[in-house]
Amino acid sequence: MIRKEAIEIICKYSKNHPIISANGFPSRDLFNVFDKKSNFYMIGSMGLSSSIGLGFAIKNPKKQIFVFDGDANLLMNFGSITTIGALKQKNLVHFVFDNQSHESTGGQPTNSDRINIGKIAKAANYFVFAIRTENKLKETLNKIKKMKGPIMIIIKIKKGNKVGKRIKWTPTQIRNRFMSS
Repeated sequence: MIRKEAIEIICKYSKNHPIISANGFPSRDLFNVFDKKSNFYMIGSMGLSSSIGLGFAIKNPKKQIFVFDGDANLLMNFGSITTIGALKQKNLVHFVFDNQSHESTGGQPTNSDRINIGKIAKAANYFVFAIRTENKLKETLNKIKKMKGPIMIIIKIKKGNKVGKRIKWTPTQIRNRFMSS
């Protein structure tokens, strides 16, 4: 499965969920698949989508908040999962698109093949799902409807996705659209 396919499946499920998306290709794919006001696209700040998602989830406890992260983005701010887990943020669902690569910056390898992100997240109080197929992703999305988080869904994806168009919104426009939603 490629990231864009996974994002399409998640967006069909999450029509009204606010999505905080990591910089680089995850945000580009989200923008190209399902642009909406309640998407917050990180531009230029690697690793901060989980921290921003946590803040938004704390302030909006009645909304289920989705965070889109790449493995490289998550590893840049790995400490955020300990904070999310310690707070036991019930309304946060953290998707990690893992291709073992800093794909947005040239394909340099990450260490996600040497460490087990899922085991670490589980130790930090997340409910963890590891996904490799579209059917398993759909099944998991239905399963989490009634679950309390924090939830991490690690989706193994292939490298070499076709690069989507850049986000047309400026950072100020992204902020204003998101706040108005």
